[in-house]
Amino acid sequence: MSEPAPVPSPAVPEPVRPSSAHPAGLAPQPSAAQPSVAQPPAAQPSAGGLTVRLARSADGAALGALDRRAWSRLHSVQPRPTPPYAPFFDAQHPPAQHLVAEVDGRVAGYIRLLPPTPLAANAHVRQIQGLAVDEWARGRGVGRGLLHAACAEARRQGAVRLTLRVLGHNTPARRLYEAAGFAVEGVLAGEFLLEGAYVDDVLMGRSL
Repeated sequence: MSEPAPVPSPAVPEPVRPSSAHPAGLAPQPSAAQPSVAQPPAAQPSAGGLTVRLARSADGAALGALDRRAWSRLHSVQPRPTPPYAPFFDAQHPPAQHLVAEVDGRVAGYIRLLPPTPLAANAHVRQIQGLAVDEWARGRGVGRGLLHAACAEARRQGAVRLTLRVLGHNTPARRLYEAAGFAVEGVLAGEFLLEGAYVDDVLMGRSL
């Protein structure tokens, strides 16, 4: 469901998990070398030191803190997080639904990938319901690398489509998704009222 930040969430508005980001509303990350995608065991880092791997339970504290640092009204439909903070991982959002980006061994961002519903009729679809990159890692291609890895992981799970939702005013994130092959498939006009302005919820998707 933070340049970001996260069924609820604007990957359906972030209500599905206590997180502040509109799931797919992250600001763009300029291109960099494509990351290695982690099927256990962990993959070797690509040129530039970017590695994407499956999340582990031990990542929860670091990802929760990253999520809070990345909060922005540009991508969030939730209020700024305040203590006490909910755990990053919970029963509905376990580590297995997350890919973690590391730059030179340091956690730099994550993407949440899961089926949009429990229905067998759309089990062929995966949805991005959270994407965040830490401030220090922006401009290194982390967002692009996470999207590349999410497509690969969705294919590995048997999906043939990948979807997301992004706030209409988040132009940098929309450009990032378009560059990754996503196209606008629908717009919920004025879906959110944020700081006195109505903001569209933009539905995007791509084939795998």
